[in-house]
Amino acid sequence: MARFERAWGRQGRIASIVPLFAGLLAGAAALGWLGIPVVSSEGLFVRSYLITGDVPSAPEDPAWEKIPPLTLPLSGQVITRPVWPEPSAKALAVRSVHNGIEIAFLLEWQDNTKNDRLTPGTFRDGVAIGLPLGEAPAFFCMGQLDHYINIWHWKADWQSDIDRRAAKAAERKGESGEVRRFEVIPRRASSVEDLVGGGFSTLTSKQSQGRVQGKAIWKDGVWRVVIRRPLASTDPENEARLEPGRLQAVAFAVWNGENKER
Repeated sequence: MARFERAWGRQGRIASIVPLFAGLLAGAAALGWLGIPVVSSEGLFVRSYLITGDVPSAPEDPAWEKIPPLTLPLSGQVITRPVWPEPSAKALAVRSVHNGIEIAFLLEWQDNTKNDRLTPGTFRDGVAIGLPLGEAPAFFCMGQLDHYINIWHWKADWQSDIDRRAAKAAERKGESGEVRRFEVIPRRASSVEDLVGGGFSTLTSKQSQGRVQGKAIWKDGVWRVVIRRPLASTDPENEARLEPGRLQAVAFAVWNGENKER
């Protein structure tokens, strides 16, 4: 089993994933492929539980309450500038489910301030999942030459854009049925940017976006973010493979915009 001792990004934790092709949810339910153990350097485990029906796409979906979380301690980032040796987010709770077609992660962490705007001098909150491309594990601080990493980066300001656009679309003006337009809101395919990295300063946004979707809510000083993607890969060279029996590794990172983390 692969082990990695460093986190990547602002603050994070490395884990390795061993897919299992059996298991049961709710007392005896099969864990099926991503009945994964995800193992951190401390030997912690999280499983992606097999469920029937659609995977939950919203963080407030009660289906998540049936899934036990794994709490991962987060470490600082001291590999490249700007360095953040002391993480403001101390831990990340991870849950995961799949239905054989799609996989979803629920990521939760303490953040007393909601930072969902990106303007000069202000920074956004965020969280990311990193998975290696190809057979060899990559250096998780953004991958490395010839060993690339696929990063799913959820951004609070992108989520805000999507939520505001949806709210505006729901508003109707008089009898004309026209949508009110008070401000220019970017059109986003997703609140999650799908990226590929091969080392520092190489992070590249994929041309096609939208396969990785996100949905989030901030309440009572806690972010709860769902990130989901189809299991089947349509672009093996630039998209992490998620398939039965595959030994995987995974990394997580968190950014606190209030602390100017970026």
